[in-house]
Amino acid sequence: MSYTTPTILRRAAHIVTNRGLHTGDQFAASRHGALDACAAIYVAAHGFPVPPEFYTDEIASIRLIECSATAMQAISAISQSLDTEPCFIEIAPGHTVPEHIEHVSNWAATAPIGSKVPPTTSEVIGRLLRTADHLYRSASAEAPFVSHAAA
Repeated sequence: MSYTTPTILRRAAHIVTNRGLHTGDQFAASRHGALDACAAIYVAAHGFPVPPEFYTDEIASIRLIECSATAMQAISAISQSLDTEPCFIEIAPGHTVPEHIEHVSNWAATAPIGSKVPPTTSEVIGRLLRTADHLYRSASAEAPFVSHAAA
């Protein structure tokens, strides 16, 4: 089943609410525990179970998430909603791409400049929901008006 980006972000907020936000090593804490923000978005897009790589292999986890167009679209939306810019990585001479996964994961796990604490779990959930609402309203505003009145 394919979900819209706003739906994926709402589902991710629900997952983080119920499982918690993981901010440590890897993308997941334990078999039934907290998930990193990007891992929650991936699971929201693809469903449970959580991929085993999320517990043990950060590089494989990143590659798995990168291969999901729906998860990456949602992660990119969160990245674009943040006050900071993502880093860029050169994938070929003269060609760079934004590192949205690193941007979102680091935002959720580290204290911003001038602060001693990272965003709270509630703040991360709030960002997921606000971004979902913004995307939904933007899509609704762009939808063409269709009159069902008799001609």
